[in-house]
Amino acid sequence: MSNDKPWAGRFTQATDKFVEEFTASITFDQRMYRYDIQGSIAHARMLARQEIISSEDADQIVAGLEAILAEIEAGNFEFSVSLEDIHMNIEARLIERIGPVGGKLHTARSRNDQVALDIRLYLRDEVSSILAYLDKLQEALLDQAERNLTVIMPGYTHLQTAQPVLFAHHMLAYFEMFKRDSERMQDLRKRFNLLPLGAGALAGTTFPIDREWVAEQLGFDGVTRNSLDSVSDRDFAIEFCAAGSILMMHLSRFSEELVLWSSADFDFIELTDAFCTGSSIMPQKKNPDVPELVRGKTGRTYGNLVSLLTLMKSLPLAYNKDMQEDKEPLFDTIDTVKGSLKIFADMIAEMQVKADTLRTAAARGFSTATDVADYVVRKGLPFRQAHEVVGKTVRYCIEQNKDIPELSLDEFRQFSPLIEADIFDYVTLDASVNARTATGGTARVAVEREIARARAERQGR
Repeated sequence: MSNDKPWAGRFTQATDKFVEEFTASITFDQRMYRYDIQGSIAHARMLARQEIISSEDADQIVAGLEAILAEIEAGNFEFSVSLEDIHMNIEARLIERIGPVGGKLHTARSRNDQVALDIRLYLRDEVSSILAYLDKLQEALLDQAERNLTVIMPGYTHLQTAQPVLFAHHMLAYFEMFKRDSERMQDLRKRFNLLPLGAGALAGTTFPIDREWVAEQLGFDGVTRNSLDSVSDRDFAIEFCAAGSILMMHLSRFSEELVLWSSADFDFIELTDAFCTGSSIMPQKKNPDVPELVRGKTGRTYGNLVSLLTLMKSLPLAYNKDMQEDKEPLFDTIDTVKGSLKIFADMIAEMQVKADTLRTAAARGFSTATDVADYVVRKGLPFRQAHEVVGKTVRYCIEQNKDIPELSLDEFRQFSPLIEADIFDYVTLDASVNARTATGGTARVAVEREIARARAERQGR
């Protein structure tokens, strides 16, 4: 394959070898080969349709591009650093295969609008993959919720026991987070699914191209409306990295809980051996490496977002070479999000829940204290006074080394004469959980409604 640079006519001196290596992007942008060829085929056919090139030339170009695609996928294509990027590597090979007619492909376009197209096509497919992995994780969460509908666990604030909740309710909290992540991914796709090809280097083209036809052929919702913005816009990459960072933050929060829950001190769950590793020195160890690593990888997605924001913050219109640095942070976030979701979905699907341990933990820490406060409020006491009553009750329990359900009626009544024998109908774990029946509450009936609603929504898509 010829290593002659298509822009070499302006220059009298060869590019320094280190400069070639320093400025080349082929080592990372070669992953976009399929999309570069896809866009080029649509562009060639449009050129023929508009009679800018002949149909015979377009047919040769398309056949040559399809042959190059087969070469790359068979591992028989040699990428050259001296040709800088995926666009020039494919174009040079095309000219080598079909002769000078291959040089007509670049009519009415620039690498500036070409790369903007390639990234959008690539990202569109990757977002679809991410949505599929999110869907699988949400399904695993719903399955866990259904399998553990009667399991009660401690709900925490400040990592201290607060009130009892259903384990299923806890799983549905993450379901809601990942549902929002899915909505964000779908929403950002609306904004970047526009065709930038036709913007040229920055000012459009003098050729009578049909951008709308190309957009239709490539599955875009429309075309970009300003040539300067078309080649210099990287909002879509930044927005994806922002959505990816939020998604990874949710995975990291979940990871933190899985690490805690799988420890001997909590012993709430068991992660299967496939998602854990051992210690090189301590044979008893079973380390939750997958959630720990996902928690750690979250930081790199944050860094990628900041890198892109910093990259773009001072660039004048239109394209600048700085923008070559947009791809590695974007590609890394895509790889990190996809890998984390894939492994997480499988891990959650196989997670074993220890119902007895969870219930025992929920019974500690005066988790039904708020139920006592609600009880005396229903008896007519203002909530602030009820709060004081229950605070004194808890202090008494601490002094007597008792939990709230263990108190006798006489012990309860020393703090408020409003308390009667029916107090014991309100202070058990099951009563506490199942009293919260409002939409979004942790009562079994409320949780069952949310599971049914989620299932119906997913089936109706």
